[in-house]
Amino acid sequence: MEKKFAELRRRFEEVAALGSAGGLLGWDQRTYMPPKGAEARGKALAALEEVLHAKFTAPETGRLIAEIYDWAQAKGHDSFEASYLRALKRDYDKEVKLPAEFVAEFSLACTAAYEAWHKARAASDFSAFAPHLEKMVRLNLRKAQYLAPALQPYDALLDLYEPGMTRAKLDALFPELLAGLKPVIRGIAANKDKVSDAPFRGDFDEAAQLRLADELVKALGFDFERGRQDKSAHPFTGGSSRNDVRITTRTLKDWLPSCVYASLHECGHALYELGSPEEFEFTPVAGGAGLGLHESQSRFWENVIGRSRPFARWALPLYRKHFPGKFDGVSEEDLYRAANHSESSLIRVEADEVTYNLHIALRYELETLLLDGKLKVKDAPELWNAKMKEYLGVTPANDAEGVLQDVHWSQGMIGYFPTYTLGNLVSAQLYGAMKADLGDTDALVAKGEFAPILGWLGKKIHVHGRKYLPEELLQKAIGEKIQVRPFVEYIGAKYSELYGFRL
Repeated sequence: MEKKFAELRRRFEEVAALGSAGGLLGWDQRTYMPPKGAEARGKALAALEEVLHAKFTAPETGRLIAEIYDWAQAKGHDSFEASYLRALKRDYDKEVKLPAEFVAEFSLACTAAYEAWHKARAASDFSAFAPHLEKMVRLNLRKAQYLAPALQPYDALLDLYEPGMTRAKLDALFPELLAGLKPVIRGIAANKDKVSDAPFRGDFDEAAQLRLADELVKALGFDFERGRQDKSAHPFTGGSSRNDVRITTRTLKDWLPSCVYASLHECGHALYELGSPEEFEFTPVAGGAGLGLHESQSRFWENVIGRSRPFARWALPLYRKHFPGKFDGVSEEDLYRAANHSESSLIRVEADEVTYNLHIALRYELETLLLDGKLKVKDAPELWNAKMKEYLGVTPANDAEGVLQDVHWSQGMIGYFPTYTLGNLVSAQLYGAMKADLGDTDALVAKGEFAPILGWLGKKIHVHGRKYLPEELLQKAIGEKIQVRPFVEYIGAKYSELYGFRL
């Protein structure tokens, strides 16, 4: 059996190596690739996806999994061998259901859709992207049918991003969350003039923004010997291995938080990948357990740490260093309050902690309606705008501010958005458990001593990679399943103090 396991590992390492090459092609497409290279890149990625699919789903791989699965599980649930086979079998059982020609078709369609989205967003013209979105919906319905014909299409797709999560669980979770946030939103609205974001508004040199962003993520633990940070239209984390993790940010000349918090967010994702054990490299247990847990890391560093009062104390000298004169009259408290100014906004990635989940609820509602056939693509902008008015009290002036703002649907990722909300919830749960273990985390943050915090996350979450499903890993890490209450309590306590109201 040991020899068969070694052969299985050899076969998967080839697949993983090809996948890492695809990761770099995808990163390049979204950063430095010349615009006219899209067609050739699409063909290259589609061909690579087809080869990957064929190698991964080869009958020999399936035979080896079947022959050694029970042997591996007998070594113990937590053993490397058992975890390896569970993760591999889960992935194989899904991938083998997808026809090779469908995999290539899906890849080509995503490349074309991404380029169309990029141009349509720049021109604020949904009609130019609509045919591609229609195709993405059709392809995702086909994918769901291939993967799990007995399930609702959304459940089959959601499971790709957050294994074990279901639409029924989300349909219970979102109402509880939104009900818990409503009194906080009302309290902020009644006291909206008490917190100003003025320190972050002005004229901020792009090069200085990027230098600040690099310094911030390096302090948190991002290793520039094993990663890099660049610009892209929509910030993301990519790369090819635990030793080649690439993050991107974006800059707005008149709004500094866009760059700062995009970098902190993507850094959280990167730290999870960088924390994957060396022995997991090129195995199916490398990486994150699910995208909800991945988002918990990004939202933790972006919000729980990056928008905290002690972080403002530590970071203020860096703001003054990179923007001489602009922050001289700004106090630590001014910076903290500016970082937590809350008001309804149009753009999800710029949204504050309180309103962010309303943006996700909107997207969840729209994409389930699209898959259910209850919403036609051509009507999506109108419903988007109506829901923005209903949920947030604002209406987009154009498609770029509305339905075109996110990249996800152009990349075929339907079922992804709820993982952001799951990440918010888990980040609060992790924070509570961390404080119980580490004590005065505020003192650590105020001194810029982030290593103990990263070490705790590494021990509880990162070191396990994909050995366990998300719910099992959370139970293992902190003895809890996903809950709404800790996040609502965290938000309520923080923002009632900031805005001076009682709940």
